[in-house]
Amino acid sequence: MTENTKSFLYALGAVLLWSTVATAFKLSLHGMNYVQLLFFASLTSSVVLLFVALKNSKNEIALIFKGKNLKRNLLLGFINPFLYYMVLFKAYSLLPAQEAQALNYTWPIAIAVFASIFLKHKLSLRTLTGLVVSFIGVVIISTRGKIFSFEFHNIYGVVLATGSSLIWATFWILNLKDKRESAVKLFAAFFTGCILSGIYILFFDSFEIKGTVYLLGAVYVGLFEMGITFFLWMKGLQLSKDKAKTSTLAYLSPFISLVFIWLILHETILPSSVIGLAFIIGGILYQHAGEFARK
Repeated sequence: MTENTKSFLYALGAVLLWSTVATAFKLSLHGMNYVQLLFFASLTSSVVLLFVALKNSKNEIALIFKGKNLKRNLLLGFINPFLYYMVLFKAYSLLPAQEAQALNYTWPIAIAVFASIFLKHKLSLRTLTGLVVSFIGVVIISTRGKIFSFEFHNIYGVVLATGSSLIWATFWILNLKDKRESAVKLFAAFFTGCILSGIYILFFDSFEIKGTVYLLGAVYVGLFEMGITFFLWMKGLQLSKDKAKTSTLAYLSPFISLVFIWLILHETILPSSVIGLAFIIGGILYQHAGEFARK
Protein backbone atom coordinates (compact mmCIF):
# COMPACT_ATOMS: atom_id res chain seq x y z
CA MET A 1 0.00 0.00 0.00
CA THR A 2 1.45 3.36 -1.05
CA GLU A 3 1.76 6.30 1.34
CA ASN A 4 -0.76 8.25 -0.74
CA THR A 5 -3.29 5.41 -0.38
CA LYS A 6 -2.67 5.33 3.38
CA SER A 7 -3.12 9.11 3.44
CA PHE A 8 -6.47 8.81 1.68
CA LEU A 9 -7.69 6.07 4.04
CA TYR A 10 -6.63 7.98 7.17
CA ALA A 11 -8.29 11.19 5.94
CA LEU A 12 -11.44 9.40 4.77
CA GLY A 13 -11.67 7.58 8.12
CA ALA A 14 -11.52 10.91 9.93
CA VAL A 15 -14.20 12.39 7.66
CA LEU A 16 -16.55 9.43 8.19
CA LEU A 17 -16.13 9.61 11.98
CA TRP A 18 -16.68 13.37 12.02
CA SER A 19 -19.82 12.79 9.94
CA THR A 20 -21.36 10.79 12.80
CA VAL A 21 -20.86 13.27 15.64
CA ALA A 22 -23.84 15.55 14.92
CA THR A 23 -26.06 12.50 15.32
CA ALA A 24 -24.17 11.49 18.48
CA PHE A 25 -24.66 14.99 19.92
CA LYS A 26 -28.44 14.81 19.49
CA LEU A 27 -28.77 11.25 20.80
CA SER A 28 -26.66 12.04 23.88
CA LEU A 29 -28.64 15.21 24.59
CA HIS A 30 -31.80 13.10 24.96
CA GLY A 31 -30.45 11.79 28.27
CA MET A 32 -28.25 14.61 29.57
CA ASN A 33 -27.97 18.37 29.21
CA TYR A 34 -25.34 20.21 27.22
CA VAL A 35 -23.05 20.88 30.24
CA GLN A 36 -23.07 17.22 31.28
CA LEU A 37 -22.27 16.18 27.71
CA LEU A 38 -19.33 18.59 27.70
CA PHE A 39 -17.98 17.23 30.99
CA PHE A 40 -18.15 13.51 30.16
CA ALA A 41 -16.91 14.00 26.58
CA SER A 42 -13.98 16.23 27.59
CA LEU A 43 -13.09 13.78 30.38
CA THR A 44 -12.89 10.98 27.79
CA SER A 45 -10.85 13.06 25.35
CA SER A 46 -8.46 14.10 28.16
CA VAL A 47 -7.63 10.46 28.86
CA VAL A 48 -7.06 9.71 25.16
CA LEU A 49 -5.01 12.85 24.56
CA LEU A 50 -2.86 12.17 27.63
CA PHE A 51 -1.71 8.86 26.15
CA VAL A 52 -1.04 10.49 22.78
CA ALA A 53 0.86 13.37 24.39
CA LEU A 54 2.96 10.97 26.50
CA LYS A 55 3.86 9.05 23.35
CA ASN A 56 4.75 12.17 21.36
CA SER A 57 6.42 14.37 23.96
CA LYS A 58 7.01 13.09 27.50
CA ASN A 59 9.28 16.02 28.37
CA GLU A 60 6.68 18.68 27.54
CA ILE A 61 3.97 16.94 29.56
CA ALA A 62 5.98 17.53 32.73
CA LEU A 63 5.95 21.28 32.01
CA ILE A 64 2.27 21.89 31.26
CA PHE A 65 1.41 22.95 34.83
CA LYS A 66 4.41 25.21 35.32
CA GLY A 67 4.93 28.95 34.80
CA LYS A 68 3.27 30.58 31.80
CA ASN A 69 1.83 27.26 30.68
CA LEU A 70 -0.76 27.42 33.45
CA LYS A 71 -2.14 30.70 32.05
CA ARG A 72 -2.07 29.30 28.51
CA ASN A 73 -3.93 26.17 29.63
CA LEU A 74 -6.58 28.20 31.41
CA LEU A 75 -7.12 30.57 28.47
CA LEU A 76 -7.18 27.90 25.75
CA GLY A 77 -9.17 25.43 27.87
CA PHE A 78 -11.76 28.08 28.71
CA ILE A 79 -12.24 28.96 25.03
CA ASN A 80 -12.12 25.37 23.76
CA PRO A 81 -13.55 23.02 24.92
CA PHE A 82 -15.43 24.85 27.72
CA LEU A 83 -17.00 27.87 26.00
CA TYR A 84 -17.02 26.49 22.45
CA TYR A 85 -18.81 23.24 23.26
CA MET A 86 -21.12 24.85 25.84
CA VAL A 87 -22.38 27.12 23.06
CA LEU A 88 -22.38 24.42 20.36
CA PHE A 89 -24.14 21.76 22.45
CA LYS A 90 -26.73 24.29 23.57
CA ALA A 91 -27.35 25.12 19.90
CA TYR A 92 -27.84 21.40 19.18
CA SER A 93 -30.36 21.20 22.03
CA LEU A 94 -32.41 23.97 20.38
CA LEU A 95 -32.09 23.25 16.65
CA PRO A 96 -32.51 20.20 14.40
CA ALA A 97 -29.13 18.52 13.93
CA GLN A 98 -29.13 19.27 10.19
CA GLU A 99 -29.31 23.01 10.87
CA ALA A 100 -26.93 23.17 13.83
CA GLN A 101 -24.14 21.25 12.08
CA ALA A 102 -24.47 23.29 8.88
CA LEU A 103 -24.39 26.64 10.70
CA ASN A 104 -21.44 25.51 12.81
CA TYR A 105 -19.58 24.77 9.58
CA THR A 106 -19.13 28.51 9.05
CA TRP A 107 -15.90 28.32 11.11
CA PRO A 108 -13.66 28.58 7.99
CA ILE A 109 -15.39 31.88 7.22
CA ALA A 110 -14.69 33.16 10.73
CA ILE A 111 -11.06 32.04 10.48
CA ALA A 112 -10.62 33.92 7.19
CA VAL A 113 -11.95 37.11 8.78
CA PHE A 114 -9.92 36.71 11.98
CA ALA A 115 -6.75 35.92 10.00
CA SER A 116 -7.27 39.18 8.15
CA ILE A 117 -7.73 41.16 11.37
CA PHE A 118 -5.13 39.56 13.65
CA LEU A 119 -2.59 38.00 11.28
CA LYS A 120 -2.75 40.76 8.66
CA HIS A 121 -3.76 38.34 5.89
CA LYS A 122 -5.10 40.23 2.89
CA LEU A 123 -8.82 39.82 2.13
CA SER A 124 -8.83 39.38 -1.65
CA LEU A 125 -11.86 39.87 -3.89
CA ARG A 126 -12.09 36.07 -4.20
CA THR A 127 -12.17 35.71 -0.41
CA LEU A 128 -14.80 38.43 -0.01
CA THR A 129 -16.96 36.84 -2.72
CA GLY A 130 -16.67 33.46 -1.00
CA LEU A 131 -17.68 35.03 2.31
CA VAL A 132 -20.80 36.56 0.74
CA VAL A 133 -21.78 33.25 -0.90
CA SER A 134 -21.35 31.39 2.40
CA PHE A 135 -23.34 34.04 4.26
CA ILE A 136 -26.21 33.54 1.81
CA GLY A 137 -26.11 29.87 2.77
CA VAL A 138 -26.39 30.80 6.45
CA VAL A 139 -29.47 32.93 5.72
CA ILE A 140 -31.09 30.14 3.67
CA ILE A 141 -30.67 27.63 6.52
CA SER A 142 -31.63 30.08 9.26
CA THR A 143 -34.87 31.11 7.53
CA ARG A 144 -35.58 27.62 6.15
CA GLY A 145 -35.63 29.05 2.66
CA LYS A 146 -37.77 32.11 3.45
CA ILE A 147 -34.89 34.47 2.75
CA PHE A 148 -36.99 37.47 1.77
CA SER A 149 -39.36 37.34 4.72
CA PHE A 150 -36.44 36.87 7.17
CA GLU A 151 -38.57 34.64 9.42
CA PHE A 152 -36.12 32.80 11.66
CA HIS A 153 -37.28 29.45 13.06
CA ASN A 154 -35.18 29.77 16.24
CA ILE A 155 -33.05 32.91 16.31
CA TYR A 156 -31.38 32.02 19.63
CA GLY A 157 -30.25 28.64 18.30
CA VAL A 158 -29.04 30.23 15.06
CA VAL A 159 -26.99 32.84 16.96
CA LEU A 160 -25.42 30.13 19.13
CA ALA A 161 -24.59 27.80 16.21
CA THR A 162 -23.01 30.53 14.08
CA GLY A 163 -21.46 32.20 17.13
CA SER A 164 -19.64 28.96 17.96
CA SER A 165 -17.62 29.44 14.77
CA LEU A 166 -16.32 32.77 16.12
CA ILE A 167 -15.24 31.07 19.34
CA TRP A 168 -13.46 28.36 17.34
CA ALA A 169 -11.70 30.99 15.20
CA THR A 170 -10.51 32.74 18.36
CA PHE A 171 -9.12 29.46 19.67
CA TRP A 172 -7.41 28.82 16.30
CA ILE A 173 -5.63 32.21 16.37
CA LEU A 174 -4.44 31.79 19.97
CA ASN A 175 -3.44 28.18 19.34
CA LEU A 176 -1.16 29.30 16.48
CA LYS A 177 0.71 31.54 18.90
CA ASP A 178 1.31 28.65 21.33
CA LYS A 179 4.40 26.83 20.05
CA ARG A 180 4.02 23.71 22.19
CA GLU A 181 3.57 20.29 20.58
CA SER A 182 0.00 19.81 19.27
CA ALA A 183 -0.93 16.80 21.39
CA VAL A 184 0.39 18.50 24.53
CA LYS A 185 -1.61 21.66 23.85
CA LEU A 186 -4.77 19.68 23.17
CA PHE A 187 -4.43 17.58 26.30
CA ALA A 188 -3.81 20.69 28.44
CA ALA A 189 -6.82 22.48 26.92
CA PHE A 190 -9.25 19.57 27.26
CA PHE A 191 -8.06 18.67 30.75
CA THR A 192 -8.63 22.31 31.78
CA GLY A 193 -12.01 22.34 30.05
CA CYS A 194 -12.98 19.14 31.86
CA ILE A 195 -12.15 20.73 35.24
CA LEU A 196 -14.06 23.94 34.39
CA SER A 197 -17.16 22.05 33.26
CA GLY A 198 -16.95 19.82 36.36
CA ILE A 199 -16.83 22.89 38.63
CA TYR A 200 -19.78 24.41 36.74
CA ILE A 201 -21.87 21.24 37.23
CA LEU A 202 -20.85 21.00 40.89
CA PHE A 203 -22.22 24.47 41.67
CA PHE A 204 -24.98 25.00 39.11
CA ASP A 205 -26.12 21.59 37.83
CA SER A 206 -26.06 17.86 38.57
CA PHE A 207 -23.99 14.87 37.44
CA GLU A 208 -27.12 12.70 37.33
CA ILE A 209 -28.05 11.46 33.82
CA LYS A 210 -30.97 9.37 32.56
CA GLY A 211 -29.07 6.18 31.68
CA THR A 212 -25.77 4.48 30.90
CA VAL A 213 -26.49 4.47 27.17
CA TYR A 214 -26.32 8.28 27.14
CA LEU A 215 -23.00 8.16 28.96
CA LEU A 216 -21.71 5.89 26.19
CA GLY A 217 -22.83 8.55 23.73
CA ALA A 218 -20.75 11.16 25.57
CA VAL A 219 -17.76 8.79 25.52
CA TYR A 220 -18.25 8.37 21.76
CA VAL A 221 -18.23 12.16 21.33
CA GLY A 222 -15.07 12.42 23.43
CA LEU A 223 -13.33 9.76 21.34
CA PHE A 224 -14.37 10.74 17.84
CA GLU A 225 -15.19 14.47 17.95
CA MET A 226 -12.52 15.64 20.39
CA GLY A 227 -9.83 12.94 20.41
CA ILE A 228 -8.77 10.19 18.03
CA THR A 229 -10.22 11.64 14.83
CA PHE A 230 -7.98 14.71 14.97
CA PHE A 231 -4.89 12.51 14.83
CA LEU A 232 -6.28 10.38 11.97
CA TRP A 233 -6.76 13.61 10.04
CA MET A 234 -3.26 14.90 10.88
CA LYS A 235 -1.75 11.53 9.85
CA GLY A 236 -3.64 11.68 6.56
CA LEU A 237 -2.29 15.15 5.80
CA GLN A 238 1.22 14.18 6.89
CA LEU A 239 1.39 11.25 4.43
CA SER A 240 -0.32 13.08 1.58
CA LYS A 241 1.64 14.23 -1.46
CA ASP A 242 -1.09 16.77 -2.29
CA LYS A 243 -2.23 18.29 1.00
CA ALA A 244 -4.53 20.84 -0.67
CA LYS A 245 -6.41 18.08 -2.46
CA THR A 246 -6.59 15.87 0.64
CA SER A 247 -7.88 18.75 2.77
CA THR A 248 -10.93 19.13 0.52
CA LEU A 249 -12.16 15.73 1.78
CA ALA A 250 -13.18 17.51 5.00
CA TYR A 251 -15.99 19.23 3.10
CA LEU A 252 -17.67 15.88 2.44
CA SER A 253 -18.33 15.55 6.18
CA PRO A 254 -21.42 17.79 6.56
CA PHE A 255 -23.12 16.19 3.55
CA ILE A 256 -22.42 12.63 4.77
CA SER A 257 -23.62 13.81 8.19
CA LEU A 258 -27.05 14.58 6.69
CA VAL A 259 -27.35 10.89 5.71
CA PHE A 260 -26.72 9.75 9.31
CA ILE A 261 -29.13 12.40 10.62
CA TRP A 262 -31.82 11.11 8.25
CA LEU A 263 -31.17 7.41 8.89
CA ILE A 264 -30.68 7.46 12.67
CA LEU A 265 -32.45 10.58 13.96
CA HIS A 266 -35.23 10.32 11.35
CA GLU A 267 -35.15 14.04 10.69
CA THR A 268 -36.78 15.07 7.44
CA ILE A 269 -33.93 16.73 5.55
CA LEU A 270 -35.18 20.10 4.38
CA PRO A 271 -34.22 21.37 0.90
CA SER A 272 -33.12 24.61 2.58
CA SER A 273 -30.56 22.69 4.68
CA VAL A 274 -28.99 21.05 1.62
CA ILE A 275 -29.03 24.20 -0.51
CA GLY A 276 -27.75 26.41 2.31
CA LEU A 277 -24.98 23.95 3.14
CA ALA A 278 -24.00 23.84 -0.55
CA PHE A 279 -23.71 27.64 -0.53
CA ILE A 280 -21.59 27.60 2.66
CA ILE A 281 -19.20 24.91 1.38
CA GLY A 282 -19.18 26.40 -2.14
CA GLY A 283 -18.19 29.79 -0.74
CA ILE A 284 -15.40 28.24 1.34
CA LEU A 285 -14.04 26.22 -1.58
CA TYR A 286 -14.21 29.27 -3.88
CA GLN A 287 -12.04 31.21 -1.42
CA HIS A 288 -9.33 28.56 -1.75
CA ALA A 289 -9.75 27.79 -5.46
CA GLY A 290 -6.68 29.79 -6.43
CA GLU A 291 -4.57 28.03 -3.79
CA PHE A 292 -5.75 24.60 -4.95
CA ALA A 293 -4.97 25.48 -8.57
CA ARG A 294 -1.43 26.59 -7.72
CA LYS A 295 -0.73 23.42 -5.75
